[in-house]
Amino acid sequence: MSKITRREAIESIITAGAGVALAAGAEAEAQTAMAQTPTAFRGQHQPKPLPFDPAKLKGISEKLIRSHHENNYTGAVKALNAVEQRLAAMLNDKDLPPYVYGDLKREELVRTGSVALHEIYFAGLGGDGKSGGKALDLIKQFWGGYEQWELEFKRTANALSGGSGWVVFAYNFHTGEAHNYWAWDHMHNAPMSRPLLALDMYEHSYQMDYGAAAAKYIDAFMLNVNWEEVSRRAETALKANLA
Repeated sequence: MSKITRREAIESIITAGAGVALAAGAEAEAQTAMAQTPTAFRGQHQPKPLPFDPAKLKGISEKLIRSHHENNYTGAVKALNAVEQRLAAMLNDKDLPPYVYGDLKREELVRTGSVALHEIYFAGLGGDGKSGGKALDLIKQFWGGYEQWELEFKRTANALSGGSGWVVFAYNFHTGEAHNYWAWDHMHNAPMSRPLLALDMYEHSYQMDYGAAAAKYIDAFMLNVNWEEVSRRAETALKANLA
């Protein structure tokens, strides 16, 4: 075993100290940069955990739900953070072509929509599928009854099968009405609407369990709707009275 001389020991301590100082300096610079970044571009969004036990859903496997949550939803959160941070880096670039910035702004909208709709989708699962509360009151007011509402909701979902998009049961603040909205992607949402329940019709949400049989997935989704959460959203929307 070779012996370390006193000089070598001192040099080692100095080098280590310099490394710590550099690391501390880099961290301080990062914190300063973050503090100077507009809040809109911080890119610090965190994925929300599943609000239910994915092993207890009826007709939708735990494997599918976990894959959907960890890959598609969490991936959208990470992508949104990356887009926001890229926007921050470009903010003071006076020579940046508008079309380059425009492409990023479009991605910001896509990722924001994906994150929001996925969170509403997962929040709407984990129940027994039995409608009630303020959501059912809205359904009766605008459809006449649950059966009529469910028929239209499912029909809209089946119209999107084999492609992509969302069905969104929402309360529209502008019109003061509830509707089932068709959305081809994460950006097609009716202005001034508050989503109460969202059904993901992208193939990643059902292909693992049902292949191309999207209608069976839609039926399974309805068996697991958490109507208490849907009604909570409905109550919040009606109290807001933004029309």
